[in-house]
Amino acid sequence: MGHQKQRLNYVFFLIAGSGLVTIARAMTLSFLAIKLQQSFGLGPAMIGALLGIGPLVGAVAAPFAGSLSDRVGRKTVLTLTLVSMALALVGMGLAETVLAFCLAQIVAAVAVAINEPISRALLSDVCPEPLRLKYFSWRYTASNIGWAVGPLIGIAAGAASTTLFIMAGVVYVMFALALHLLQVPVHQSAAAHQAPASVPLLESIKAAIRDPRLAFFVGGGTMLIAVYGQWSATLAPYLTEHVAGGVEIFAYLVSINGAVVLIGSSFARRFIERAGVLNALIIGCILFLLSEIGFLSAGGFWSLAASMVVFTIGEILVVPSEYMLVDGISNNRNRGSYFGAHSFSTIGNFVGPTLGGIMLGALVGPGMFLLYAAFAAASAILFAIGTRMPPPKAAVQISAAASADTSSGTHLRGCLA
Repeated sequence: MGHQKQRLNYVFFLIAGSGLVTIARAMTLSFLAIKLQQSFGLGPAMIGALLGIGPLVGAVAAPFAGSLSDRVGRKTVLTLTLVSMALALVGMGLAETVLAFCLAQIVAAVAVAINEPISRALLSDVCPEPLRLKYFSWRYTASNIGWAVGPLIGIAAGAASTTLFIMAGVVYVMFALALHLLQVPVHQSAAAHQAPASVPLLESIKAAIRDPRLAFFVGGGTMLIAVYGQWSATLAPYLTEHVAGGVEIFAYLVSINGAVVLIGSSFARRFIERAGVLNALIIGCILFLLSEIGFLSAGGFWSLAASMVVFTIGEILVVPSEYMLVDGISNNRNRGSYFGAHSFSTIGNFVGPTLGGIMLGALVGPGMFLLYAAFAAASAILFAIGTRMPPPKAAVQISAAASADTSSGTHLRGCLA
């Protein structure tokens, strides 16, 4: 009983830490496109490309970091990524040239790409399985409190000011220090599975990639992240150039996004449980498609705000559903590898702003928003196919213990962003 309480206390620590570092991210990284546009005079296509390079590198690094965390421990890798993020934030705040700023931004994007799957895997390791969906929902809520509050702090203190970046770096260092000092109270079965594996690092990555279900989930996830992962990188320049008061409207839209997630996440969780993971994900994709058409036809703040609400409802359906699908096909032995391999879908953070920025520069709003609508439709198709694919032959032959670990299935085991 005491160990159970210790584990839940650690879960609360991870949830609170997630909320704090998200505030730090939201009050700085939300305004990167605006900083590149106003401080360095860059156009939308160049902004999209520069903000996409970091996530592209991160998408390649995340699978290796995920498998490495299976071998050396989640805490070690996570602490290093938090420190790297702190240094990158300070570097962006102090940068005086485009090159210096972009190098720091790449480090930050890689740190974010590595941090997300490993932090989810760590929470899954510590949290008792019957309580996972509940506490991952709380983590998602805490993160979106950060996305609701952070941009307002950013706009009040001066969008993309040096002081904000330094303050955000300090927050990351504090969380990294606390994480390093606290012992991870993992239950014995998970601890045994986290012992250094005999399977080489590259082999564990290959085993995850060979799962046909995961391959389709990665494809669908790439399309989804292209739509919602870096929407600020293209929406901010669009609003700044084509809508009066665009900077302020953008800050309010970011906060609306966070506030709707905060209010709606518990309703979304219950809807997912009733409708089923795949149905909820497909409905979310349809809402993405409708919201992009809404952005395209919006004429002022209120129509933009309504489209953002629809967009966000889609987000709170697809994000938990996607990670529940991935968690449902993994087990304690390979969770880091599976989440790490799935994080290759963060290449969508490169695809989205890069192609969207090109379309925005060439065809203005219609081309960009219709591209994202097509991505949303394609994602739904890929996930529907993936759920119908059989597991790899090796997975059929795993031990009964590992099979029991995954037998609870897709509908109950969830990891939220």
